[in-house]
This record gives sequence, C-alpha cells and structure tokens, in this order.
Amino acid sequence: MANKILEKTLGNASSEDLRPGYASPGQVAQDVSSNSNNPPTDFVVTSDSMSVTGSARAALVLFAILIASGTWAWISIPNEQLGIYVLGSLILALIFGLVTTFKPHLARITAPIYALLEGVVLGGISRIFEDAYNGIVVQAVLATASIVFVMYTLYSTRILKVTERFRKVVIGATLGIMVFYMITLLMSLFGARMPLVWDSGIMGIAFSVFVIAIAASNLALDFDFIERGSQQGLPKYMNWAAAYGLIVTIVWIYIEVLRLLAKARN
Repeated sequence: MANKILEKTLGNASSEDLRPGYASPGQVAQDVSSNSNNPPTDFVVTSDSMSVTGSARAALVLFAILIASGTWAWISIPNEQLGIYVLGSLILALIFGLVTTFKPHLARITAPIYALLEGVVLGGISRIFEDAYNGIVVQAVLATASIVFVMYTLYSTRILKVTERFRKVVIGATLGIMVFYMITLLMSLFGARMPLVWDSGIMGIAFSVFVIAIAASNLALDFDFIERGSQQGLPKYMNWAAAYGLIVTIVWIYIEVLRLLAKARN
C-alpha cells in the first residue's frame, strides 16, 4: 500500500520540480523500478536533494505529531463524540493523503496535517479496543515497534534484499488485500459479512498473520525507496513524501496487530 503511494509520488515529481543535477523523472522512475542490487551512480546529489537523514527526520516529526494527537484523542474526546471524531478525521486524513500522493511538492504541509488527523483516528480506535480488551493497546504498540525494528535490521544488514521479484510479489499481494477489503466493505453496506476471515477461528487468525506479513514487507519497500531516492538525488520535498508513505505502512501494521490480538483474546 505505502510503496504504491511512494511510486505515485515519484511519478508525480515533474521535470519542473527537478533542479539541474537531478535525474529526469523518466529515468528516476525507471531506475527505482530496477533491481536494488545495482543502484545508480550517475546522479548528482546536492544539499537540496532527498536524503536518508532528511527522510528519517521528517518521519520522526510525523510520528511525534501522530502520537501527540492520538494521546489527545485518547484522553480528551468524550465517549459519545468518539465516533464522530474518528469518522470525520478519517475522511479528512484520506483527503490529505490523496493530496500528498498527487502533489508531493506539498508534502511538507499535507503530510503533517495527515499525521495530525490520523493520530485522532488511531487514538479513538485504540480507546475502543482498550475498552473491549484491557491492555491490548500496549501489546499492539510493542508488537508494532518490534516488527519495525526487525524489518529495519533485516533490510539494513541485507539479510532481506529487495529484488524486482520481491517488489512485484509484495505490491501484488498488497493490492489484492486492498481489493478484498473494498469488497468486504461493500458487502457490509448490504448487511452481508465475509465468513471465516473476520472470525476468531484458525482461518481468521491465519488471515491476520498473512496481512501483517505483507504489511511488514512493505516496510522493506519503503526503506528501499528512501535509500535509492537519496542515491538518485530526488528533490528535497520527497523526504516528506517518503516519510508519509512510511507512516501509512506503520499505521497499517498497528491496526492489523490490534485486530489479530483481539481475535486471539476471543
């Protein structure tokens, strides 16, 4: 999911946004789709270029905003207004997420707003789960942090290599999951429910584990994008676009972990 967003932001990096010394959009898109074992070496990287450090700093800022707004939502929103806040913030977050995707040069502004709104959504959802299953939020946070740490370690040590085949499999599986979620959402509007996968049985738990594995694999694609985007000298605003994509993936993992733990509790 997040990798597709990053690819889209990359595709929307127009030639007008690229300064002298940057790779052309077509060349960037071509090389980002190539095997990560053969990174390009003929790009000029300047102080106005995307960097791993810049992306990391942007991600930390977005995380801080996400946690702050989530904490506020957890503590301050009355129970009777929780649903309204969550739904309203979710709709606005989707809007700003789309703006970030199609207008990545605005990511410095839209990505923090997205993090602010998404924090309210997560704070409200977390409180709902915590009311139903005492202690589940702490477990989900620790599990999510562990997944991020493990995936970063596997990627940074090159134990896990992002090849073209790996990328295609992960993106294909991610799109399949998104289509499945859309179908189940449409079914729910007509009062129907997808059997087994949303239950607390073996099939339901296995499905959640599979989705978490795919979501975690997207982290490797995000790390790979940041690394190669920095090598290719993408515009500096792509730090925020990349950080936004990373946030999307981690939020997805957290939600799926909450679902898995809830199924296990049942």
